[in-house]
Amino acid sequence: MSSLSMDQAFVQAPEHRPKAVIAEAAGIPVIDLSPLAAGDQAGVEALAAEVGRASREWGFFVVVRHGVPDDTMARALEAQRAFFAMPAERKAAVRRDEVAPLGYYESEHTKNVRDWKEVFDFFPREPPPPAPAAVADGELAFVNKWPQDLPGFREALEEYAKAMEELALKLLELIARSLGLKPDRLHGFFKDDLQTPTTFVRLNHYPPCPSPDLALGVTRHKDAGALTVLHQDDVGGLDVRRLSDGEWVRVSPVPGSLIVNVGDIVQVWSNDRYQSAEHRASVNSRKERFSLPYFFNPGSGAMIEPLEELVRDDSPPRYRAYNWGVFFRTKRNSNFKKLAVENLQIAHFKKDLDQAHLVE
Repeated sequence: MSSLSMDQAFVQAPEHRPKAVIAEAAGIPVIDLSPLAAGDQAGVEALAAEVGRASREWGFFVVVRHGVPDDTMARALEAQRAFFAMPAERKAAVRRDEVAPLGYYESEHTKNVRDWKEVFDFFPREPPPPAPAAVADGELAFVNKWPQDLPGFREALEEYAKAMEELALKLLELIARSLGLKPDRLHGFFKDDLQTPTTFVRLNHYPPCPSPDLALGVTRHKDAGALTVLHQDDVGGLDVRRLSDGEWVRVSPVPGSLIVNVGDIVQVWSNDRYQSAEHRASVNSRKERFSLPYFFNPGSGAMIEPLEELVRDDSPPRYRAYNWGVFFRTKRNSNFKKLAVENLQIAHFKKDLDQAHLVE
């Protein structure tokens, strides 16, 4: 990655380039999750209210005392740094491709612009490989590619993924409670019987960039899944577009914390009560940066649409139903190359309620 030159593939359009100075994001909620472990029912309801307010006003929140063991986190972060410190040829041995999109990659595109980063992706629950005929028809083969010469790497990351799943399910219950639903209302979307699991973990490495005023580690985007739980190091670089005024602000690192953002699926489930916030990763010319996101996604067979409990005559469904597996595969394909069409977004499933009213 260090040999990358600043060619045009990395250069953002002028209106999307980061400013030299960006304000820190004041007011992002920092939520203490310790009442979950204490079994404090009143505390849990208060937490749910906090999560709901943050999901409406920011689409992001920071959690502390989240229950992920320090040593589990430390082993995962050590494994991440060890992997990206390997020579390029050793990383290339587990390089992903368009048919098998898990493993190492250094040429990812977001919004049809190349990101200044390198990544390693894996599925905590690896699905069975598809039949050769299915692969020939374009089905993706989600097979983990583990480096063979990095002791403890796989074990450390699988342990981390297990802890992330436990936390994500607790967060999902808080989301459900905040919407007035039963705590386990959303769990069924993540069951193994919904075909292929699509939750994945990504290791991000952002090397120093010679022109941080022209490029981004990840350009502006919203996460397509349900929830993202992110660990960022102390370098910083996560920017969020503030929902209240549309300005980009920097999310400063908080020691011992994790950042949670609401994904597009929660926005659709909530019928726009909650919003997934646009965010990006800025880079700098001096320090490398690492981040470790856990993307909590439903099974590929899940149909995503506004939840029936949240639809009323005065609040009709704002989205058409869509199949998550088809959506997920389409998004993955757009990561590999610049496409001639706009990237798939939930906006493509948005209903024109004014027009629907006229038709009725």
